[in-house]
Amino acid sequence: GMIIGVCTLELYLPQSESLKDKRSALKGLISRLQREFTVSAAEIDFNDARRSALIGVALVSNSAVHVQQLLANLVRWLEENRPDLDLLQHRVEIMHVTPMTD
Repeated sequence: GMIIGVCTLELYLPQSESLKDKRSALKGLISRLQREFTVSAAEIDFNDARRSALIGVALVSNSAVHVQQLLANLVRWLEENRPDLDLLQHRVEIMHVTPMTD
């Protein structure tokens, strides 16, 4: 079947002095996550808060194990490689979608 993995990342950006700073930091982060992990990613909330961000990440696979590992690696990468961002919390959800049958 089809497996959809979703990860929500709540971030705090202590060095962000303006929405422009935040947008710049998030734009770079989101494109890096997309490139590094082949996921879809976007800012999904806290758009008007200059130091807070909620990022949504999603991917589709045929393996729940692959989805779980990839999202765990993404969270670990974020914690290890982006000391400028504080990961306050994250949540992973895995959905199993039944394939269409005729």
